[in-house]
Amino acid sequence: MQIKFSPPDITESEISEVVDTLRSGWITTGPKTKQFEKEIAAFCGTGTSVCLNSATAALELTLRVLGIGEGDEVIVPAYTYTASASVITHVGARTVIVDTAKDFPFYDPQSLADAVTPATKAVITVDLAGIMCDYDSIYAAINSRKDLFIPKNEIQRTYGRPFIIADGAHSLGAFCKGRKSGQAADFTTFSFHAVKNLTTGEGGAVTWKENAVDDDDAIYRLYQLLSLHGQSKDALAKTSLGAWEYDIVAPYYKCNMTDILASIGLAQLRRYEQTLNRRHEIIKMYNDLCDKHGLWRLSHEGKDFRSSGHLFFVRFPGKDIDYRNSFITKLAAKGVGTNVHYKPLPLLTAYADMGYDINDFPNAYEIYETEISLPLHNLLSDEEVLYVCREFEECL
Repeated sequence: MQIKFSPPDITESEISEVVDTLRSGWITTGPKTKQFEKEIAAFCGTGTSVCLNSATAALELTLRVLGIGEGDEVIVPAYTYTASASVITHVGARTVIVDTAKDFPFYDPQSLADAVTPATKAVITVDLAGIMCDYDSIYAAINSRKDLFIPKNEIQRTYGRPFIIADGAHSLGAFCKGRKSGQAADFTTFSFHAVKNLTTGEGGAVTWKENAVDDDDAIYRLYQLLSLHGQSKDALAKTSLGAWEYDIVAPYYKCNMTDILASIGLAQLRRYEQTLNRRHEIIKMYNDLCDKHGLWRLSHEGKDFRSSGHLFFVRFPGKDIDYRNSFITKLAAKGVGTNVHYKPLPLLTAYADMGYDINDFPNAYEIYETEISLPLHNLLSDEEVLYVCREFEECL
């Protein structure tokens, strides 16, 4: 049996939506992208969303919307993929990496508070594996240092503290303490990459809390300008009779979503609750496996939270990186695809070259060296999940 780690889940519904778009004569940013934005906002319980060509673009444009750049610092956790951090360099700010909590791949609130300086303009949080961060503790940590905050523009003065920007690439559909992903952080970015729960092939979106800014429409228009060359009208608006005239207000960027991508997303969103429920069925089977053998695992559901079930992390207490790598090889020989999430940023050349040393991030490294991620996607049958569990036990 061959068990792929994370193939895209595409049905006839997505194919029909794409065919409809291709036949419509409108394949770039147009009516389906606008509809997808409305439906993402409605799903997240926010007033507005902006759809773009990647979560990375959404995260970078958010920093630019907030006026963050040269001379500023942005905090990011050590335990994440480079996309959470590379955007900080893109806007010219300084990347400040903070270690995780002990045996938990999220921020330690005290370490986060200690990293705030007068130059700190934002904290990027990561909803790892689809589990939302404890935003109450993160807001408390940041507010404990708000007296250090030095705003540089009007929106920064309005907030009066560093922004909390969620990298929610994994967490669409998660909730915690009565708030859905998209409602908890000041701004939240999502990924619709091919391996995500909801895919458009490539794509992303950003939402922000309702009533967080004075003028949602102005923020929306700024994202539109930044994502389409600084052009004062998008292609859809220019199709109105006599509306060809436009201006370029600044030499901005090109990262808009197309209607082809949005059409896939619309079909995916219609069955997304079913997607979430199936992922949690699989997680329960993996939980039973881990608990049977006393293995460390992330919790995806509790009294006041539920993840989006994006990734299933398991660790081997007391083992080392050689054991973990050997385990992956043994499972691969049995046809089971696994992965590792993630190499901590200081292990990567780009961040080592910035002066970061993995020895300064012992908690992140300890999690990484014994972690593997098991296959988790809607195309898995119960029989295949049981096969993964049996082969996992044999490898143990």
